[in-house]
Amino acid sequence: MTMPETGTEGGRTGPAETGRKLMVRTLEKASSAIEAMTHRLNEAADGNGAGKKAAAAGAEKLAKGAGPLKAGLGAGMAGAKEKAKEAVGSGGGAGNAKVTNIVEEFDVGLPRRVAYDQWTRFTDFPTFTKKVESVEQESDEKVNWRAKILWSHRSWESTITEQVPDERIVWTSKGPHGYVDGAVTFHELAPTMTRVLLVAEYHPDGFFEKTANLWRAQGRRLRLEFKNVKRHMMTQTLLNQKEVEGWRGEIRDGEVVKTHEDAVKEEQESAGQGSRA
Repeated sequence: MTMPETGTEGGRTGPAETGRKLMVRTLEKASSAIEAMTHRLNEAADGNGAGKKAAAAGAEKLAKGAGPLKAGLGAGMAGAKEKAKEAVGSGGGAGNAKVTNIVEEFDVGLPRRVAYDQWTRFTDFPTFTKKVESVEQESDEKVNWRAKILWSHRSWESTITEQVPDERIVWTSKGPHGYVDGAVTFHELAPTMTRVLLVAEYHPDGFFEKTANLWRAQGRRLRLEFKNVKRHMMTQTLLNQKEVEGWRGEIRDGEVVKTHEDAVKEEQESAGQGSRA
C-alpha cells in the first residue's frame, strides 16, 4: 500500500477497490508467517463480494500448504476475477472499459534499503525508462507524471497514500485519460538480495485508451518499464550504492506523518547510541 477501508480519492470505492486493497495487503506481507496471513485474510472476509471470494481463495491455498506469497497472489487474483463478475452483474457490461491487473516481481542484488531508496527517486525515472518524459515532485505525497504513448502524450497525478521506508509505497492516481492505482513492496531475501513486488490496476478512460487496452498494450508497456527499473538497479545503482539517497519520511492515509529530515535525524541518533554502546 494499510489503506482506509472506505473513501478513496475521486470517490472510487466498491468491489474494484476492495480487490485492489486486498492484493496490496497480501503482497506487502508476503514473507510473514502463515498465521499472520490467515488472520488478514479472515479480516478481509468480513467485507462483501470480491473481498470474501479473495479471502476464501487465499485461506484455501494456505490450508493446502502453499507459502504466504503464493497464497497472497491467489487471493489477489481471485478478488480481481470476482470484482469483474460483480461489475457485469451490476450493469457494468459493454459500456465500461476492462481493467488490467498486473502483478510482477524481480530479484535484485542490492540491500533492501538501497533498492527502496532508488525507487523513491521518482525524478530519475525519465533517465532509465523508455516512455516517461518527465516527473515533477509537487510535494512529498504528490507526483506529476508525463509520458509518451505512441504519437500522443499523457499526464497524470499520483497521490501516495502510504509510504513506509524499506517496506512499501502505495498510491492512487487520476488523469483525463485513465489512471493507475497500485503498490510496490520490498522484501529482503538476503543482506544483499531484495525482491521487489509490483501490483497495479489500470483503468483506461477515452476511446484511444480503451481500444489499446483490448490488446493489453498498456499492460505490456508497464511490464517493460518495470524491467527497465530492474536493469537500472542492476547496473547503475549497483555500482553507485553509496550515492543513492532516497526519501526516508513516512506517509499514512495520504498525509506525511514523519518528514525526511526527522527520519534522518532519528537514524543518526540511533546510530550514535549504537556506537556508544
